[in-house]
Amino acid sequence: MAVPGYPPVRVSARLDEPLSRWLWLVKWLLALPHWIVLAFLWTAFLVLSVVAFFAILFTGRYPRQVFDFNLGVLRWSWRVSFYSYGVLGTDRYPPFSLGPEPDYPARLDIAYPGELSRGLVLVKWWLLALPHYLVLGVFLGGVRGTWSTGLSGLLVLFAGIALAATSRYPSGIFDLEVGLHRWALRVAAYAALMTDDYPPFRLEQGGSEADGDGPGAFEADAPGPAASGPDWTKPSGPA
Repeated sequence: MAVPGYPPVRVSARLDEPLSRWLWLVKWLLALPHWIVLAFLWTAFLVLSVVAFFAILFTGRYPRQVFDFNLGVLRWSWRVSFYSYGVLGTDRYPPFSLGPEPDYPARLDIAYPGELSRGLVLVKWWLLALPHYLVLGVFLGGVRGTWSTGLSGLLVLFAGIALAATSRYPSGIFDLEVGLHRWALRVAAYAALMTDDYPPFRLEQGGSEADGDGPGAFEADAPGPAASGPDWTKPSGPA
């Protein structure tokens, strides 16, 4: 369940240097198997989200197995985006996994919500989340093939050129890219009915959450997640 003082959706990332100067040019090919698998996973995600909609409407609860699967799809997508043209933040090939993969430099955790509002489920994804869609549409734009056409895609292109020229990823671009994806993932979780907490209109830049000591954030000098903090991913009761 969610822990007071911590956001229910937590996105953490670590710039995995050193990065190859030229590998980013062929990541469209290397990531292709993931995109093929994700196409099927996202189809299942949408179908199961409809199942979750009716379950919440009639019972007030998100089926735990459906929740875990949909969280896994979001995690997998975030890792692939971080590796490829969403961020270019690592050269470590993403695992074919729905699990948390705590050693990978991009992480996503969503607290299991327990009870959810039956009324909000009717208006979250199409009405309440609409302002976020409009703002994120400016930043992220559409997707042509594998690359965003918005500000995010332009920044990633600059980062790739910087890597080729200097072998360095500009830290300011990395912080902004992770912030944009953190915002988008929070909205995705809300629109997918996985939380009742309305996403903040706030661009939290950087690899760690604003409350960086909380669970799910990366230690500054360690490859894994922070060890301290409550086990906030467990449900509050039987699913």
